[in-house]
Amino acid sequence: MRIGLSAIQWMAFIIAGSIVAPIAIADLYQLSPAETTGLVQRTMFVLGLSSLLQAVIGHRMPINEGPAGLWWGVFTIYAGLSTALFSSKIETLQALEGAMVISGIVFLLLSLLKLIEKLAQLFTPVVSGIYLLLLVIQLSGSFLNGMMGLSGDKSKAELSIAFFSFLMVLITFYLSRHRINWVRQYSILMSLAAGWMLFSLFNLGEAFHPYQGPAFALPELFSFGKPIFDSGMMVTSVFITFLLITNMLASIRVTGQVLKEKGSVEGEFRYRGSGFTAGINQILAGIFSAIGSVPISGAAGFIATTGITRLLPFIISSLLIIFTSLLPGVMSFFASLPAPVGYSVTFVIFANMIGIAFSEFDREPEKNRTRIVIGISLLAGVGAMFVPGEAFTGISPALISILNNGLILGTLIAVLTDQLTQAKMRQKITEKR
Repeated sequence: MRIGLSAIQWMAFIIAGSIVAPIAIADLYQLSPAETTGLVQRTMFVLGLSSLLQAVIGHRMPINEGPAGLWWGVFTIYAGLSTALFSSKIETLQALEGAMVISGIVFLLLSLLKLIEKLAQLFTPVVSGIYLLLLVIQLSGSFLNGMMGLSGDKSKAELSIAFFSFLMVLITFYLSRHRINWVRQYSILMSLAAGWMLFSLFNLGEAFHPYQGPAFALPELFSFGKPIFDSGMMVTSVFITFLLITNMLASIRVTGQVLKEKGSVEGEFRYRGSGFTAGINQILAGIFSAIGSVPISGAAGFIATTGITRLLPFIISSLLIIFTSLLPGVMSFFASLPAPVGYSVTFVIFANMIGIAFSEFDREPEKNRTRIVIGISLLAGVGAMFVPGEAFTGISPALISILNNGLILGTLIAVLTDQLTQAKMRQKITEKR
C-alpha cells in the first residue's frame, strides 16, 4: 500500500512538472490540437522510459527525467528562426529530431572515453550549491506568475487565485512538516488532490473537457518526418550536450548527497553509467519526436520534503507513466491539472532546495574562498536573467543558449572561479613551503 501511494505521488509530481513544456512548444510551432496531444503523449512516454532506464542501468537513483530547459530554449529560439533557416516549422522540427540524435551520440562517445567522470570532478559542493540557488531563482518568476493566474495569455493577476495559491502553499508546508510520519510522506499527493478539488469547487478556472478520441494509442516514430541533419544545428547540438552534462552531473550530485544523508546511498555515484543512459535517452527523444530529457534537480527537494528514498516506488511510477502515456484520455486528464495548484505545491519543494544549497556550502572548509565564488557566480548568473532575449539578435544560437540562460552561465562561471581560486590557494601553500 505504501509503495503504491509513493509511486502515485512520484507520478503526480513528475507529470505536474513536465506537462507544460510540450504544450508550450506545440503553441510556438502552431501545431493542431491532435498534434499537440501527440507531442504531449510522446514526451511523457520518453520521460517515463528515460526515468526507468536511468533507475535500472544509469545512475540507479530516484531522480526523475524532465524536459530539459536547454532543449526547451533551443526549440524556442529556432521557432523564431525557422523561416530564415528552414522552409517551414515542420522542417525545423525535423532538424531538431536530428539534433537530439546527434546529442545522444555525443553523450555515448564522452561516456565511452571516460570524460564524464573528469567533468564530474568539477562539481564541488560550492558549484552544486550555486547551481541549486540559480535554478530556484530562475524558476521563481514562473512560480509566482502561475500562482497569480498569469499563465497562458493572461496578463492581469487574479486576486482570488493568488489567495488560493497562498493558502495551498501554507497547507503543503503544514502537511510536509506534520508530526505524523505518513502524512509527511504523502504530503505532495494530498496537497495536489486537495488543491485540485478546491480549485474546481470554487470554480477558479476553466472546466475540464472530457477527451474524445481513441482509448489507446502507441507513440509514433518520427512524427514530424525523417530527421534532418543540418550542419549548423549539429554544432549547436554538440554544444548543448556539454551543457546538458552540466545539468545531469549537478542533479546526480545534489540528489545523491540528500540520499547519502538519509542513509540510502553509499559509495561513488555512477556518472559514466548515467552518461551512457542519457545518450540513449536523447536518441529516444529524437526517434519519438519528443523533447530531450535530463535528470531533474527537483528530485532532491521532493525527497527532502517527502522522505521517500526507496527506488522501487520510483521504478513503479516510471512504468505507470509509460502505461498512461499510451492512454490519451488519461494524459488529457492529467494535462488539465490547474497550473496554480501545480505551481503552489512545487513552490514548497523548491523552497526546500534552498536549504540543500546552503548545506552544500557548509561542506566547504574554506569559507572566504567559497564566498568569493558564490558572489561572482550569482552576480553574473542572476544578472543574465534580466537581460532581454532581443539583446542577442543575430548571435549564434549556441552562444545564446549560454548568454541568455542565467543558470548555465552562472554555473559555468562557478566552475571556472572555483578552479581558479583553488589553484591560487595551492600556489600560496606551495610558496610558503
